[in-house]
Amino acid sequence: MLRNKKILLGVSGSIAAYKTALLIRLLVKDGAEVRVVMTPAAKNFITPLTLATLSKNPVLSDFYTASDSTWNNHVELGLWADLFLIAPASGNTLGKLANGISDNLLSACYLSARCPVWLAPAMDLDMWQHDATQRNIRRLESFGNYIIDPGTGELASGLEGQGRLAEPEEILEKLREHFAYSLRLNGKKALVTAGPTYENLDPVRFIGNYSSGKMGFSIAEALAEQGAEVTLVSGPTHLKTHNAGITRVNIVSAEDMLNACLDVHKDQDIVVMSAAVADYRPENIAQQKIKKKDMLFLLKLTKTTDVLKTLGADKPKNQVLVGFALETENELKNAKEKLKTKNLDFIVLNSMNDPGAGFSSDMNKITIIDKKNKTTSFPLKDKAEVAKDIVEKIIELTHA
Repeated sequence: MLRNKKILLGVSGSIAAYKTALLIRLLVKDGAEVRVVMTPAAKNFITPLTLATLSKNPVLSDFYTASDSTWNNHVELGLWADLFLIAPASGNTLGKLANGISDNLLSACYLSARCPVWLAPAMDLDMWQHDATQRNIRRLESFGNYIIDPGTGELASGLEGQGRLAEPEEILEKLREHFAYSLRLNGKKALVTAGPTYENLDPVRFIGNYSSGKMGFSIAEALAEQGAEVTLVSGPTHLKTHNAGITRVNIVSAEDMLNACLDVHKDQDIVVMSAAVADYRPENIAQQKIKKKDMLFLLKLTKTTDVLKTLGADKPKNQVLVGFALETENELKNAKEKLKTKNLDFIVLNSMNDPGAGFSSDMNKITIIDKKNKTTSFPLKDKAEVAKDIVEKIIELTHA
């Protein structure tokens, strides 16, 4: 399952670092190419020579190697890997990663990684149970990282309890499962729209909405993690993509989004229209800045083309088409009507009445309604987790 997979193994300062020797042997035996990056503290527990011999690659721990004047490029390492495994992940390293501190090569690689990141914590019982550690774990999970829970047993301190590094065989099995799971959309093409559209009034003003694009970007990442080749058509946003399997197309207006989608939609196996597209645009766009003169300013609007309805009317037979409905009243009724009139396979309902959900928030609360009228409601979750729920529904339909 790991044949030809590129695994970047991060080793931090923990007595459990001795287990990484066996872990590397198992990864290499399973066909993986392994590169190792260590924190300076990790070298106190196991030598770089041991890990370099087992991985058959030089072990890196510093940004700069003085002996041959080599710059160890953390960005290149982050882009090289199919998966970044940090084992053991000490309490200190977890705190740095959770707060974006990159004062060593390992933590800098973490901030540069575009691949899935797996963390296998190891520390003493009280350190593991401390509120600060648990807060860091929750935060790292909210970033989309995967946690391999530490095992329970005798610890280096002599205490009994949770905190010991998961056994190498267990870690290997987790990674095997990950790659097996991640191939479910391999070979599929997906189109995702995200963010707002801006409809110009004049050279300096526009009509827009509060969409941040977070939901659409999370869906694009979740699809790419499952092996899909993703085209992300995004309105104006400061968000960035991380997975190399995502091709981003930036647009501004509803018309731009329509044209970008029409260019590719017939070749897509999956289309997820999560963007908040403007329903109206100014009938006339002023070529010069509109001056403030009268107390009353009348703006004449005209309808934009309904992008989702256009794609639904020309939907290929085996394509899965997903729409979104953000409602403030009669939520289910309005969503079901949209599901039918726009020829969708399922619709994702958001309510503006749900506390903590909606535009700009990192959280969302959704209900999925499919064309068989099956309705599934989910609790309030981080948008990265919501995206996984949506992708699971897509996988269910593509494998039906």
